[in-house]
Formats: sequence, C-alpha cells, structure tokens
Amino acid sequence: MSGRPPLFRHGRVSSTLDLLHELAGAGAVAGTAVVAEEQTSGRGSRGRTWHSPRGGLWLSWLYRPRSAAAGEVLSLRVGLAIGRVLDLMGDLPPVQLKWPNDVMIGGRKVAGILCEARWQGGEPGWIAVGIGLNVQNPIPPEVRATATRLGDFCSDVTPDSLLSVLLPELESIVDLPAALGDAELAAFARRDWLAGRTIREPASGIARGISRQGALQVERGDGQIAEVRAGHVVLLDG
Repeated sequence: MSGRPPLFRHGRVSSTLDLLHELAGAGAVAGTAVVAEEQTSGRGSRGRTWHSPRGGLWLSWLYRPRSAAAGEVLSLRVGLAIGRVLDLMGDLPPVQLKWPNDVMIGGRKVAGILCEARWQGGEPGWIAVGIGLNVQNPIPPEVRATATRLGDFCSDVTPDSLLSVLLPELESIVDLPAALGDAELAAFARRDWLAGRTIREPASGIARGISRQGALQVERGDGQIAEVRAGHVVLLDG
C-alpha cells in the first residue's frame, strides 16, 4: 500500500465539494480527495457557478488545519502548488497567480480555488479545497475573453496526467507553518499577476504583494500600506 489518503473518483456529480464535506463529517483523513469527470452544480467564488463539463479537472481536497491562521494562506499555497505542476508542462506561457485564488496564463484565468471551512467549536474542523482547472473542456462563449484552457497550449494534456502530479504537491503543504515562509513569498512574487497594478477594490491603490499572513498589500495614495485579508479584486481600468 502507498499510504496515501484515499481518492474517490466519480463520473457525473453535483459538486465534488459537497461530497468531500460529507466524507469529512464522517471522519475522512486529511488529504482525502474527490474528483469527477463532470459537475452539474460546481461552485466558484462569490456564489458563482463554475462551468464543469467533461475534459476539465474538477477536484476537491481535504485539509485539516492545526489553527485558523493556517487556513488564511491555504488558497495561496494551493495556487503555488498548481503553478509548480503547470511549470512541468514546458509549453505554457508564464503561470501567474492573482490574489487570492486565481491561476492565470496569458492574462486569462485557467484555474480557480475555493476554500470552504466547517467549524467545530472555535476552530475550523476542516477545509474543503475546491480546484477547477480548465484542461480540454470547452470554454463558455461568455467567458472566453477572460478564461483559457491548457489544451490550447498542449494538445495531449489530460486531467488524469495533472492529477497524478498535483496530489503529491498538495500533500507537501499539509505540515507547513501557519505563516508563509521566505521561499513561498519569493515564489508568489515571481508569479504575482497583480504586482504594480492599480486597483479600486477591495482597496484603492497599487498592489504591492502579500504579507506572511496572506493579506494583499495595497499602497494608498498617501504612501501607506493597507493590508486586505479578503475581497474581490477589481482593477482601476476594468
């Protein structure tokens, strides 16, 4: 036996996140994963629906944090893990990360990360991490200007070929400290899609990277740095 946490495979489901929450509530171990070929009710950030037809990687992964602080940097660590996996493909433009939960290629979104916590008392009992990665699936016409897929750059990539590399990368972040380390901050800085851009939400100013606690640092007009811990980024120019 490999000793790795279980992986549950499905064909068509409503949401891998819902299935993983059920498993977590029943005592599933950290690192348990659920993957589906298709989701009928996939979730994105801010209550949006994530279009999840066959051909994409629709994965949910179970994280059991040791503290609430560890959960605050989780989406960033997962983004870095996805970036490391995509770097192995070799035929892609630079892979960038848009705080707090988007993976970008060529200025368009190729993957999204959604972390859903369930609390037990005053601490998070678990966090279900939903990952939607566009691979060979069709992109809806209404988002083609802002979304892309790996298949447009590498014709032979498959969801399974990515999954086999991504799961070990996710396992590597389980025991990391609550705060981001120097190497992680440097890795994020190299991929930071927002760096130097002027934003108007969730704070007005120039994006200046992230803190060790995962907050977006925004330089305001008076030169002061504001730290934003949550929110949806809107660029000043749209």
